[in-house]
Amino acid sequence: MKVLVFSPALYNLAETTRALELARAAHGLFDILFVSYGGQFEYLIEEAGYPIRRLEPRLTPEKIDYLYRVDQAQTLGYYFSLAEIQEQVRNEIALFREIKPAAVVTGFNFSNDVSCRVAGVPLVWVTQSTWLMRTLYKAGLATYPDMLDLPLLRRLPERFLTWLTLKGMALFNMMTRPYDRVAREYGLAPFKDMERLWEGDYNLLAEPEGFCPLALPPTYHYIGPLIGRLDAPIPGEVLSLPHDRPIVYFAMGSSGQPGVIARIIEGFAGQPYRVIAPVQAHLDKVPGVRIPDNVLVTDWLPAHKVNPLADVSVIHGGIGTVMTACLAGTPIVGVAMQPEQEINVDCLVRKGFAIRIRKKRLTPTRLAAAINRLLANEEAKREAQAFQKVVQAWDDPAIVRQFFSQKFNFSQKFNFSQKLNF
Repeated sequence: MKVLVFSPALYNLAETTRALELARAAHGLFDILFVSYGGQFEYLIEEAGYPIRRLEPRLTPEKIDYLYRVDQAQTLGYYFSLAEIQEQVRNEIALFREIKPAAVVTGFNFSNDVSCRVAGVPLVWVTQSTWLMRTLYKAGLATYPDMLDLPLLRRLPERFLTWLTLKGMALFNMMTRPYDRVAREYGLAPFKDMERLWEGDYNLLAEPEGFCPLALPPTYHYIGPLIGRLDAPIPGEVLSLPHDRPIVYFAMGSSGQPGVIARIIEGFAGQPYRVIAPVQAHLDKVPGVRIPDNVLVTDWLPAHKVNPLADVSVIHGGIGTVMTACLAGTPIVGVAMQPEQEINVDCLVRKGFAIRIRKKRLTPTRLAAAINRLLANEEAKREAQAFQKVVQAWDDPAIVRQFFSQKFNFSQKFNFSQKLNF
């Protein structure tokens, strides 16, 4: 049986669970192998029974923290040094030549863009429409990012801030430089553009068609939401939570910023609702946080089971957390950590069941007003439930299975819905 390699960033919970859902859907068509440079969620792969090939250089907790800060524009720098990328690519090429995989599936390991091209292996990138940021800004489908939400700049026209955003994105393309250099070392053309760097031979959109009204190239394929379904029961403390008030589900994935999360938690004090908040891992990094009586803080939860208990979701806007909230049918308050998440929330605002609060404008008063507004908004509830049906229709592993069968395993034939055309 051919090998299908999964190469996710296992320090990110959302990417780990997305890769697991894809692997489960492709199980039986291929032998599954995960490769990893490290991360606190490697254990989820092992618990699911899949083998892991651990590669060098290994990620330290300090390096993982740095990667998040770079990704969220909290610090300037390249994701990896030239030497780190050279070692990654060298080790990946050796592995791919050894096992000759049918394809490599990734979601944030840019080194795969070089190693797969050198080894002649198809690269499948798990992505989303909202990563095509330059196209979205030009099409008027995204508002200027929070990093430009400064008091002086707020006085400027929106069109100027959009122009400034596009200029800033051109500078962001400098992030490709170490990858361009390694590509040239192997006789390959450079990437020069971040949108090219996170694009594969095939690009799987982890969202239902219609999430974002953007025309996409033919290499992009909608596969529906990849909901992270942690195999864990709902804790008793959550099940026993009184339902005498509305319930808010507050989740920020693994990429939330601890300081922002602490402010939100403390801002729930005295509000007329109860809060389920699986953010303990983040609060452990912020000493002295005051947990209000109406807030239940927990470790990671099976969000697909707990989110439906809520009346409103407060989330950061990561695509996995967004799709889980949409599948639960809840109106959403979004406080994004970085531009991709901001655009995801903007997509929901256009659909009529979300409110976005810019991170720099976040106050307990604004957050409470947004939550209370959605709790009282029957139209927002109807719109959320309407989109819930769309997400439910696309939440089908057969769609993923069909893609991998048709593209990489021609000996397997399936009869699936004709609505899909890969």
